[in-house]
Amino acid sequence: MRDQRASRMRTLLHSGEITDIGGRPEVASAYGFTAASEDSSIPDSCSISSSTRLSSIVEPSSVAHPSRARLVAAFAAVYLIWGSTYLAIRYAVDTIPPLLTMGMRHVTAGGLLYAWARLRGTPAPRLREWLYPAVIGVLLFLGGHGSLAWAEQRVPSGIAALLVATLPIWIGVLARGWGTERHLSGRARAGLVLGFIGVAVLFGPDAWRHNGELNLLGAGAVLLGTFIWAAGTIYMRNVKMPDSPVLSSAMQMLAGGASLLLVAALTGEVGRFHLATVTARSWFSVVYLAVFGSIVAFTAYSWLHMVVSPSRVATYAYVNPVVAVLVGWALAAEPIGIFTVIAMVIILAGVALVNSGHGQEHAAPRDEAGEKVAA
Repeated sequence: MRDQRASRMRTLLHSGEITDIGGRPEVASAYGFTAASEDSSIPDSCSISSSTRLSSIVEPSSVAHPSRARLVAAFAAVYLIWGSTYLAIRYAVDTIPPLLTMGMRHVTAGGLLYAWARLRGTPAPRLREWLYPAVIGVLLFLGGHGSLAWAEQRVPSGIAALLVATLPIWIGVLARGWGTERHLSGRARAGLVLGFIGVAVLFGPDAWRHNGELNLLGAGAVLLGTFIWAAGTIYMRNVKMPDSPVLSSAMQMLAGGASLLLVAALTGEVGRFHLATVTARSWFSVVYLAVFGSIVAFTAYSWLHMVVSPSRVATYAYVNPVVAVLVGWALAAEPIGIFTVIAMVIILAGVALVNSGHGQEHAAPRDEAGEKVAA
């Protein structure tokens, strides 16, 4: 039973519910979990240890009442660290090729997480168990992060973050097309339209005037990568993943990182890479992305999903772009124009409508015998 609950929690964390597309407490309950606030109880099989070790955040244990300090620290990590990773990517790709940058990031983070899981006694996955994590890792990290890193050579980090904020909108569209949503409410449809209007506003001045203020190819690459990430998220709902969330994440990062390094070699990035030309700022950024962006913030994110409602965790989708825009402006002198501000308001309003409009849209979860899982 514990393994079944862990598997279902992993699915909930990595599926569309992570962006609060239907990620309300009643949905978590339907999967066999109770989304809890700091004042509520969590079943023993899904509770959290009070220890400050990494394992207490990512593995279920026995304490149902996390302290306010731990909650504040976890939310701060998700809000601030993930919001700042966009600028870190920009700094990293200044002197390290983009695919190579992300490959090093995810191989490092995945290797550390995998070693941690194995040291804690998690059995090594069998060869056939690598298939789905590998496919998802390629979609998320090669398709999603690879496109983002390539694009950040051409677009400001704040603009990239704002475009990535459309992720819940893409998930809503793909979930409907995939058949995991019965229908879209009027509010959700209005949110989809509003989100795309926001993107049009962001693109608009350059598309109409061709003044070169925004690199349209780079911005398009961010949107493509976000679409691929959404597709990987939807695909993850339909396959069987390892029961351990830590091991599953590590396998995805290792597979995605390896695919990034392979494509970097095939496209000549490895040949163009010269250690002597890499700045200390770029090296620091890669380390920051691997340790803080991929391990610390993700760990905090996973833990929050176990102790508070998904709708509270989903606020990162609104905060990250604002943090990224402000960090880019403060530390890298990235301009904040009137169209950026207007687009930010419109896109985030659209995301809010999509999230709030999906509360009753999900098909009823299937039981173990009828759950749709690929062989």
